[in-house]
Amino acid sequence: MPTKTELRADCSSCFGLCCVALTFSKSADFAIDKPAGEACRNLDDAFRCRIHTELRSKGFQGCTVYDCFGAGQEISRRAGKSWRDQPGADMFAALPILRQLHELLWYLTEALTYKATAPLHADLRTAFARVEEVSRTTDLAAVDVMAERSVVNELLLKTSKLVRGKQPKSKERRGADLMGKRLRGADLSNANLRGAYLIAADLTNANLRQADLIGADLRDANLRGADLTGALFLTQSQINAAHGDTATKLPQAVTRPSHW
Repeated sequence: MPTKTELRADCSSCFGLCCVALTFSKSADFAIDKPAGEACRNLDDAFRCRIHTELRSKGFQGCTVYDCFGAGQEISRRAGKSWRDQPGADMFAALPILRQLHELLWYLTEALTYKATAPLHADLRTAFARVEEVSRTTDLAAVDVMAERSVVNELLLKTSKLVRGKQPKSKERRGADLMGKRLRGADLSNANLRGAYLIAADLTNANLRQADLIGADLRDANLRGADLTGALFLTQSQINAAHGDTATKLPQAVTRPSHW
């Protein structure tokens, strides 16, 4: 069973797949339009980004947010040769699928670390083994990701309830529209914020300990001084999309973005 460390992107072991396989649409996130299957103009011959340290200042904020959960390096390892040395269509098509499967493995790995989920451990391990097996198939295009996600989601919902415990109705904010809301110093500990829209929300010094943040949109959210210790199902992409500082407390599995 891989650790979360193994499910993190390692660009040094990848053929720059996200810089080729994905579509860029000129916007606040990307400075250019780029169709899927075409290499980004900033990708060099060694599959490294020429402007890696300047991505945000040059209009490529989206690149600093994206995280493949280790799918890029795994596809590159399996292929053995880069898309420059062989047809890359299959590699490009596999990236978004394997990324989603690795994301599920990330969540299941976390769920198994909680003592409160002991009654679910057998089912969580079975689900993990199933997703891991599917992720190794040679024909990823045939995988029904939605079906796999549906099974895992039921277990993650149960995990959330067991870890957070019974909470007052005020903390059940699943899918809530909190865009731009002033939530400075708010006590959101153990809250259910699954899929909540927290875009540009002011969460300065907020207490988000053990809050369920799976799927929450944290783009441009202000997390300066916020406490996210033990936050459930928080991913690197979510953190990368937000704003924080040295006072922001993060779960051990995610790292503090360099642009903070």
